[in-house]
Amino acid sequence: MSEIKDLIEETRKQLLHLQLFGVEGIKLTDQIEIPTIKPATTKSIAIPLRVETPLPVSLPKKQPGVSTSGLFGNVGPAPETLAASTETFELIHEEIGDCTRCPLHQQRTTVVHTEGNRKARLMFVGEAPGADEDIQARPFVGRAGQLLTKIIEAIGFKREEVLSGNVNRCRPPGNREPTTEEAALCKPFLLREIAVVQPEVIVVLGNTAIQNLLDTRVGVSKLRGTFQNYKGIKVMPTFHPAYLLRDPSKKRETWEDLKKVRAYLDSTAK
Repeated sequence: MSEIKDLIEETRKQLLHLQLFGVEGIKLTDQIEIPTIKPATTKSIAIPLRVETPLPVSLPKKQPGVSTSGLFGNVGPAPETLAASTETFELIHEEIGDCTRCPLHQQRTTVVHTEGNRKARLMFVGEAPGADEDIQARPFVGRAGQLLTKIIEAIGFKREEVLSGNVNRCRPPGNREPTTEEAALCKPFLLREIAVVQPEVIVVLGNTAIQNLLDTRVGVSKLRGTFQNYKGIKVMPTFHPAYLLRDPSKKRETWEDLKKVRAYLDSTAK
């Protein structure tokens, strides 16, 4: 008898629990009589138990921007966003100084910092400076940089209206790709600049820059043309201008990518 009472009480608690989460149609109304075993003349005990059927389930109405998948809705972590920074480029560049943090400093001429409008809506990020950039201490000034300028102008911006820089600030010998270790030492400074500017879109150029900025091993051919996400900022992967000089057939795909960037910025213009 004690076990039966415990079972009934546990059942009641479960039904009440369901009611708390929106399950309707539960009524603890009728009674079930459970006879006692000893003595035979003892009156029966009436305990509310019966659940009427069917049990219609009423789920929460879907709210705009809120998933109601499952009884409890979307309980996953909120998307990570980039916190605003109060730093300045000057402070960041002063901290970089005459950098000797990685072996790239041994053969470089100058440190090449991010350049352009520090309130830009649009930013371009490459992998590292080339020979011309190393001499002039400015990003994207060689042949590839001149092509990038034409691309920027083709989507309705002036070069000085956007921001441009690289994951690494020192030229690798022979224009080789920066190693993972070299990129890991330099990338935090770029991320701090991005936090200062908070651009709406970042166009990331070429495999190395894409993989370092987005922490992925997927290449540009698979990612290009579709907006990716960096802490709430739209990221459009596309081909590096230096690659376009080697393979002009990719210019059309790059143009399609940049048209999507232009369309997005037009849609968010104030």
